[in-house]
Order: sequence, then C-alpha cells, then structure tokens
Amino acid sequence: MDSHEPVTVTEPRPGVLLITLNRPHVRNAVDQALADAMDSALTRLDADPELGVGILTGAGGHYCSGMDLKAFPTEGVPIVADRGLAGLTRARVRKPLIAAVEGAAVAGGFELALACDLITAADTAFFALPEVARGLVAAEGGAIRLPSRLPYHVAMEMLLTAAPLPAADAVRYGLVNQLTAEGKALDAALELADRILKQSREAVLVTKRIVQDTRGLDDHTAFTVQDPLSAPVFTTADATEGAQAFTEKRPPAWQR
Repeated sequence: MDSHEPVTVTEPRPGVLLITLNRPHVRNAVDQALADAMDSALTRLDADPELGVGILTGAGGHYCSGMDLKAFPTEGVPIVADRGLAGLTRARVRKPLIAAVEGAAVAGGFELALACDLITAADTAFFALPEVARGLVAAEGGAIRLPSRLPYHVAMEMLLTAAPLPAADAVRYGLVNQLTAEGKALDAALELADRILKQSREAVLVTKRIVQDTRGLDDHTAFTVQDPLSAPVFTTADATEGAQAFTEKRPPAWQR
C-alpha cells in the first residue's frame, strides 16, 4: 500500500489545476485509490468557478503505465462508476484538460492522454497500447479514439502489434500539440493553459461542449445540436466586450 497520496493536486497559477499521478515507483500505474483520487480532482476542476484549465501529468519522469496489473486480480479494472478508467476515459469533463507527458504513456496511461483535449510531450516520451500482448483489449478509449487521431494504418499497427510510437512521430502525425526537451512538457502545458485562460471562459466551455456533443454526427444533425448551445453566447457580456475590445484595439476584460 502506498505511503503517500496517489494523486497530488495543486494550483501552480490562478485558474490552473495541476493533477499529478503520484505512484512513481510503479510508473504511476492506476489502482483503485489513484482512480478515486483522480475522480475527486476532476470533479473539483469542473465545480470550482475559479478554475479554467486542468493539466494531467505524472511524477518521477513518467506519465502513466496504465492499469496496475499487480492490483488487477484483487481490485479489477480501476474505474469510477460510469466515468471510466481513473474517472476520466468515459467522463465528460467540461473544462479543457491538457496532458503533459514525460516518459511512458502506455496502455491505460495512453488512454488517459487520449481523453485529454491537448497533449504536450517531451522528445524522450513514447506512447503505446500493448494490451494485445497481455491478452487484453484497449477498452478505455484506445481502440475507439486512436484511429481518429492518427492515420488509420498507423493506429492499427499500434493496436494490433503493440508497437510503440515515439513522441517525435506523434507530433508529426498531429497527435501531440507541442514537443519539448526532456523535463519541459509541463512548462509547455502551462503555456498552453495561459493561452486558453486569455480567452472568454464561457466561449471556451461552450466550444468544448459543441465538440463533445457533435463528434461523429453528420453536418445537418451537428448544426441542430450545436445551435441551441452556441446561440446564447452571442448575447453575452463577453461577446459585447470582445467586439468592443477589437474595435478599441485593446485586450478584452472578460467576466469571470
């Protein structure tokens, strides 16, 4: 049993919640205690009006090695109700979530990254879905999400042969937003968070929800779903302020 908290939660700057998987002795493998702590952190992110962006990273130079296979025989898959692995892979997190990846993001760890909205990664990091080599299936989003994030044949090679994908290739394919030197993935994630926080909070939240609610729909259906979400935004104080700030050539002063 771990002698420390399986997840640490801090606010490195106003508006940002940093969630750090904290089981470095097992490359931040997910057991039930970590899953429950992650779920609590994500609930805090969405519930706290002062928070605008979440960052998910791992301690000890690794992101996450997936499900703790040593705990699996007694604990089973470490899911949280209907929110999936570690309370994330099947959740609908309202606020932007950035994965800051160092070292290994494999199996369920890669699925956690795929559940985030943006990814930064060190140039020494790598991604893999080795479930088939363990007699398992990437059932927490890997087999569903990866083929839409990578070229089909690249995704299928990863899924069917357990082949790893170096971060340098992941950025070339568009899976990773920013590639950094080793140890700098979190810095890049914080910079991305700052860029998001400069925008209208309400517009960001609605934009993410539109993406969540319309993915996979045909255009006609997607507009039908989108319009009731987007229409109120055009009558907000932020919309008026955005137009005035543009006209007056000054930074907008958003309502929070």
